[in-house]
Amino acid sequence: MVSVFQQDFTKKQACFLASVHEMIQEALAELGYSEEVFELLKEPQRTLTVRIPVKMDNGQVRVFTGYRVQHSFSVGPTKGGVLFHTEVSEPLLHGLSLMNSLKNGLLNLPFGGAKGGVLCEPRELSARELELVSRGYIQAIRSVIGPYLDIPAPDIFTNSQVMAWMMDEYSKMCPDQSAGFITGKPIVLGGLKSREHASGRGIVLFISEAARKKGINLSHATAIIQGFGELGGYVAQSLADSGVTITGLSDAYGAVYDSDGLDLTHLIACRDSFGTITKLHEHSLTSQQLLEKPCDIMVLAAVANQITGRASQTINSSLVVEAAEDAVSDDAAEWMTQNDILFLPEILTSSGDMTASYIEWAQNRQGLIWSKQEGEMRVRQILADAFERIHHIAKERSISMRSAAYLAGVYKIAESARTRGWL
Repeated sequence: MVSVFQQDFTKKQACFLASVHEMIQEALAELGYSEEVFELLKEPQRTLTVRIPVKMDNGQVRVFTGYRVQHSFSVGPTKGGVLFHTEVSEPLLHGLSLMNSLKNGLLNLPFGGAKGGVLCEPRELSARELELVSRGYIQAIRSVIGPYLDIPAPDIFTNSQVMAWMMDEYSKMCPDQSAGFITGKPIVLGGLKSREHASGRGIVLFISEAARKKGINLSHATAIIQGFGELGGYVAQSLADSGVTITGLSDAYGAVYDSDGLDLTHLIACRDSFGTITKLHEHSLTSQQLLEKPCDIMVLAAVANQITGRASQTINSSLVVEAAEDAVSDDAAEWMTQNDILFLPEILTSSGDMTASYIEWAQNRQGLIWSKQEGEMRVRQILADAFERIHHIAKERSISMRSAAYLAGVYKIAESARTRGWL
């Protein structure tokens, strides 16, 4: 019997996919492409479902379900992460692979989008069982992956060790192609030295570029950060190092605010592993109350649905950065754009990891070893170029940065397919 939770989650996945399809249709119409192009882009070009038998520590054999979804080959090989999660499903991976195609397109990278995963709870697996699942997954999908076909990477509940196991398994089957087959590897196996905190560094770079466009002097600016976990904490510390005064922070229980600036060093030292800080203060605000406070820069690094509808009209910031998926609704993004608030969408701000993966892949293909500084420089250049391009499209067409990002991503996929003669 299907539980109420499963029914609700399935409905959310369907809504997510429908939302992505709607945005793609709007972008294609804006660019003047026919309905035929949408028919090509709305579904992945390949979906592989596999079964992975694993002998567990108790001696019993458990069979796991895995997927690899490859959205578009029109640009080049596909690229995307591998999730080990209890909510992995084919519809979810369809939507995420499509989003990766758009992200690669707006970054102007030579990849289509992909996504993969195994339906499991990795926190309940021993190290041995996790290794066997990782190796079994690569054995099962080996015919559709490779440095010139599809390049996996880490994602939710997978890390550099999982990538190392996967690389080792692939090298047994294809020893001449193991370099560049997978990214997010340990440095000793050809991983990128600058990959750590790539997402956070990308967000900070976009904030710097956007602040320049808005005439915001970071050394005299104030910022509110919603979410104080690993990502939010990194962004807060990096901005503070640039001279920004952090006036507000929030966690899952509420928020703290001080117009004169918070003692960030103290808060980072005292927060727990979940980024909780409000319990350290007698007087705290709700997260929504914090978002109404004045600041120059607002970073949403917590959860979805934080600024929607009329709530956007209470925002008192020059720059709003969406660092959490779907934190800002489409109508709120449009309202902010019309009212001269520069809004940076998550599809753009989250692209640091994808760019770092591309640099690692390029490094491996060329047989090079770049220093941390060289790797960071190459990532920064790609991200800065992407920001400039998306900002130009938004200004030229008088649309939000989110809509502009979709236009750039869709154009890359659609035009490459047209040029190949597919359409």
